[in-house]
Amino acid sequence: MSVYDEEDLNAIREGVRALCADFDAAYWRKIDEDKGFPETFVKALTDAGWLSAMIPSEYGGSGLGLAEASVILEEVNACGGNSGTVHGQMYNMFTLLRHGREAQKRHYLPKLASGELRLQSMAVTEPTTGTDTTKIKTTAVRQGDKYVINGQKVWISRVQHSDLMILLARTTPLAQVTKKSEGMSIFLVDLREAIGKGLTVQPIANMVNHETNELFFDNLELPADSLIGEEGKGFRYILDGLNAERTLIAAECIGDGRWFIEKASAYARDRVVFGRPIGQNQGVQFPIAEAHIEIEAADLMRWRACAEYDSGQNAGASANMAKYLAAKASWEAANACLQTHGGFGFACEYDVERKFRETRLYQVAPISTNLILSYVAEHLLELPRSF
Repeated sequence: MSVYDEEDLNAIREGVRALCADFDAAYWRKIDEDKGFPETFVKALTDAGWLSAMIPSEYGGSGLGLAEASVILEEVNACGGNSGTVHGQMYNMFTLLRHGREAQKRHYLPKLASGELRLQSMAVTEPTTGTDTTKIKTTAVRQGDKYVINGQKVWISRVQHSDLMILLARTTPLAQVTKKSEGMSIFLVDLREAIGKGLTVQPIANMVNHETNELFFDNLELPADSLIGEEGKGFRYILDGLNAERTLIAAECIGDGRWFIEKASAYARDRVVFGRPIGQNQGVQFPIAEAHIEIEAADLMRWRACAEYDSGQNAGASANMAKYLAAKASWEAANACLQTHGGFGFACEYDVERKFRETRLYQVAPISTNLILSYVAEHLLELPRSF
């Protein structure tokens, strides 16, 4: 059980479920088939105020916490949708909210809350550095009242459906800093102005309907006031949002897991082979039951991470462990569901194969399971750093 008011959380669940009822399996199946973007769904979620949950009320948002936001994304996935199309709006704005100047927050946050603007993208990862963020090569050089950006980013999501983007670039060369985490800065990029004027976007086709891209910066000029916070402190600012990101992803995986378990259980009750429901066989029962147990365990760690984050504590360990457990549990639930359906699990009309592909992503990103294990080994078990 969580430390939160269950009545309040249930009201959120019911509200999100009611909205999702207008976007059935056929809707998501068509979006996936067309490699499209669920524009109608995103608009509905925005208009209902769900995507502005974590924006403070003084900026037009709902002023809710991470726990409530996690329930919103969990329910989208539990209803058969894909909150990977919208979750960036939830956590990308943390850097702006926590470290932006008051003028920046007053200008942008109300527009994000209303849906006038979208902040769905964050550009950190690069082709040659991956998760070794301190080695990024994209540079931002101050020239008078502007910064000039040069470099390359990869796996940057939803650029085509975002007005703004958070960008991490190096403002001080690595050789000139005392700590490798220093000398990086955060910028708020107006994509409407940048694309075609120093920023080139190259879509990356992939196995999931996840809109992601490679970005090329060639002397992109940004106004000096695009800088968020203090120059050189960008790495620390980025870390502030990662614990929220990992906790929200954990919630999505829990939603996926519950969808798989419900789908598998229903099919196992109804499918009759050799004169008996296949769910009567322990060989079918046990994997589904095990998946349920693991999802429930992951859920407990999700609530712990939310409680720590919302109370201002360092939620790093809990957020990482919640994401690890939930991603692992949802993947096992996906396997159990597909196996229960047998050949029908591969048929698009059952939606299992679509959700199977979608939940597999979270073993790899954001942050792979191996890096979480390294984090736990180093920071919790005090073992030597492995990289």
